[in-house]
Amino acid sequence: MVPGAVAYHRKLMISSVKTMLMAGAASTDAALERLLPGPEVLPHSIHRAMRHSVFAGGKRLRPILCIEAAKMTAGHGFDAEGVAELGAALEMLHTYSLIHDDLPALDNDVLRRGKPTCHVEFGEATAILAGDALQTLAFQTIGNLKTAAATTVAILREVAAAVGTGVGRVGDVDTGLPPGMIGGQVMDLEGEGHSPTAALVEAIHRAKTGALIAVSIVAGGLYGAAHAGHDSGASSNVIMRLQGFGEKAGLAFQIVDDVLDMTQDSAQLGKTAGKDTATVKATWPAVYGIEQAAEDAKALIADAFVELEPFGAAADGLKAIARYLVERKN
Repeated sequence: MVPGAVAYHRKLMISSVKTMLMAGAASTDAALERLLPGPEVLPHSIHRAMRHSVFAGGKRLRPILCIEAAKMTAGHGFDAEGVAELGAALEMLHTYSLIHDDLPALDNDVLRRGKPTCHVEFGEATAILAGDALQTLAFQTIGNLKTAAATTVAILREVAAAVGTGVGRVGDVDTGLPPGMIGGQVMDLEGEGHSPTAALVEAIHRAKTGALIAVSIVAGGLYGAAHAGHDSGASSNVIMRLQGFGEKAGLAFQIVDDVLDMTQDSAQLGKTAGKDTATVKATWPAVYGIEQAAEDAKALIADAFVELEPFGAAADGLKAIARYLVERKN
């Protein structure tokens, strides 16, 4: 392909991804508006705090990945409204984690998504409760999904494990997966001020950020496969591939986040730039350098694409979002 044609093709691809992102964000926001109590509902303070953080902006990346995974596995059986509510639940969980991560006892940050953090706007006690309430509402929302009970239970099991501290074990079985999001937050907190090692950085990233991204893809795939009427054997193979894709894409996303924290300013990021360096956090560039980190993110996305090869053109949406993960500037 000649250079001019490459540039034109790239421009079309970027335009298509932007359209996909806008549509996914719009459907997620509509679902969130339906599901979250209004600011006039008592007690006012908690509901206003929840809405402040949820509607402060954000890419809605996790719901969009969920939607695209559902589209891929559902085909003509795609349930747009149902998967939007599942995506909204995942966004509630993500927002709850951000509210708590910004608290004085953790990162002590004052800026999130370009706006004052929840505890700055509403006080620390209300912020803690707003995060708790979003987590609870997320699981309530998943429990109310209009799908088969077995599918609901499977999604709840996957999401609860990915949010918690022990996704690596299901009962007495070691799944080989990293700990969940909260486990990653603990490792991140305890690693502050210490020289980061490659093993520690990868463990934190796969758990703190990667687990929720991966489960967003898996949950969407489960929901879509159930509505398409796939048998359990086929669904199991699909989920294994989506898990592999999600783990690689999630790690790539956090590596890029680390690079952006060191190369962009607060206005571009919508959060305090340079925070990771200032607090000596375990980051990928701290171990490998900025250039190698960027190359590693690209390599992870290439490996992630291999997981989606059996799905052919149906996986184009997920692939486009994955490319966006490593090419974004904020």
